[in-house]
Amino acid sequence: MTGPHDSNGRHDHEPDALELRVQALESLLVERGYVDPGAMDRLIETYEHEVGPHNGAQVVARAWTDPDYRERLLTDGSAAIAELGFTGRQGEHMTVVENTTEVHNLVVCTLCSCYPWPVLGLPPVWYKAPPYRARAVIEPRAVLAEFGLEVGEDVEVRVWDSTAEIRYLVLPERPAGTDGWGADALARLVTRDAMIGTARAAAP
Repeated sequence: MTGPHDSNGRHDHEPDALELRVQALESLLVERGYVDPGAMDRLIETYEHEVGPHNGAQVVARAWTDPDYRERLLTDGSAAIAELGFTGRQGEHMTVVENTTEVHNLVVCTLCSCYPWPVLGLPPVWYKAPPYRARAVIEPRAVLAEFGLEVGEDVEVRVWDSTAEIRYLVLPERPAGTDGWGADALARLVTRDAMIGTARAAAP
């Protein structure tokens, strides 16, 4: 499904067969001296928390400061994101959905872990976990509350199901008290989770 479903905890889960194979391969490579586990951890940390989310934060900050770009982003996410040089596999077909005072958007992949790598980096473990994938659709408000995000009953929650054909990025609301801020300063308020919809942008 590619439309919305109307309606900072992490979810523990048992590793699936693919994860077990990856872990076994990683252990073998480390054991034989082909891979430095410290270097691998640093690489994963960089892609999960810096490179990818940093790109998405630039997209969001540009939209907050440039109304014309925001319009292009909401009309054709792939093209607007490509304007900033962020392209590549897992980011070919992007749709951007905007949080407002009346609507809060949440992204999930119910089938596997489709995720926009060029703008968010590696998906967090909880995004791939079966509990999140199932419950985000069934009880999104409860899931958001577990992440520490309370959404008022007067706010509509829309859940967007990413697939191999289309991936979603949330444009969070711009925090109050940031009038006159430049894009670089604003980008520092944008987190990965805010662009998935499990958090708001940080307060200044």
